[in-house]
Amino acid sequence: MSKFAAVAIGSLLFTVAGQVPSADAAGVERSTQSTAILFEEGGYAELTFGHVAPKVSGTQSVNAGPGSLIGASSGDMTGDYTTFNLGVKTQLDDRFSLAVVLDQPIGADVNYPAATGYLYGGSTATLDSNAVTAMAKYTLPSNVSLIGGLRAMRTKGNVSLFNGYQLRTSTETDYGYLLGVAYEKPDIALRVSLTYISAIKHKFAITENSVPSLPLNVEIPQSVNLEFQTGIAKDTLLFGSARWVDWTAFEIAPAGYMVATGGRPLVDYNGDTTTFTLGLGRRFNENWSGAVILGYEEPVGGFSGNLGPTDGQKSIGLAVTYEQDSFEITGGLRYVDLGGTSTEAPLPFPPGTTFSSFTNNHALGVGVKVAYKF
Repeated sequence: MSKFAAVAIGSLLFTVAGQVPSADAAGVERSTQSTAILFEEGGYAELTFGHVAPKVSGTQSVNAGPGSLIGASSGDMTGDYTTFNLGVKTQLDDRFSLAVVLDQPIGADVNYPAATGYLYGGSTATLDSNAVTAMAKYTLPSNVSLIGGLRAMRTKGNVSLFNGYQLRTSTETDYGYLLGVAYEKPDIALRVSLTYISAIKHKFAITENSVPSLPLNVEIPQSVNLEFQTGIAKDTLLFGSARWVDWTAFEIAPAGYMVATGGRPLVDYNGDTTTFTLGLGRRFNENWSGAVILGYEEPVGGFSGNLGPTDGQKSIGLAVTYEQDSFEITGGLRYVDLGGTSTEAPLPFPPGTTFSSFTNNHALGVGVKVAYKF
């Protein structure tokens, strides 16, 4: 069994459970853009499928007109979603390796039930993306590795609100890069890597209420990943990560919508986020290993968007891997406690008016990864 099998389990949990689709904190993020595949031994290929079932609902705090009631429940306003990740890595020689990863970095599926008495009833929003990342690692004699790569990302989105407002975007493909450094000490299974992932800037052609509008500029934010692992006892690994994302740079502000709302963007962020994970992996025998992983993201505070009413999170995940010859199969389960938040009332209410409160929400993610070594 690979001495890194337990770490692969931890990575699976973070990949398949992802983040709940919302428009606050790291809510739209569904992939962490990890470079861990570059550290697999020899040739390696993996395919991961994950399914996430979030449950997010809130209660309206103000009377916003006919058919809109104080105390009305929004109902569950998030849809289940499925993610996938495909990666292939090859070892060219003792020092140089290449990998290609296909994933879905961001996404959202918002669907407020209609006829609930909640103002946003019937509102929907989707955000879809696919990305290809080609990356390389060169290991120096000192066990320090240099990492670099290029990313291509294809994105589109649609919004339909309760008041008749509609936004449709074109599908755009744009490019970014990543740079990193890592240090390894194989005798104790130690590895520490630091990776910077650049922003990707899209310029969408859009229609608002079926009428062409000014181009919409959206920045998929830059981020930094710190990942580590180390052996702490025979067949036992401690591993984790810290991920910072510049979410204050992510804003969806269509021109027509901004005019109609007095300068309020459709989606924006109160602050950047740092998400922490910490896990423990254990090999039980030559075929079986397991892991547990904890996650935490501090709330940023303030109002959250009505298209993404959560703030911060806590999570726990479990996984098990079976390995036979060149194959590995991993199954994972992750429970996420989503932080509560309040949303801001739309016009004609004055800025700073609380519209609704979202509490006691959660998500459940399950996933399967199949890996082959060649």
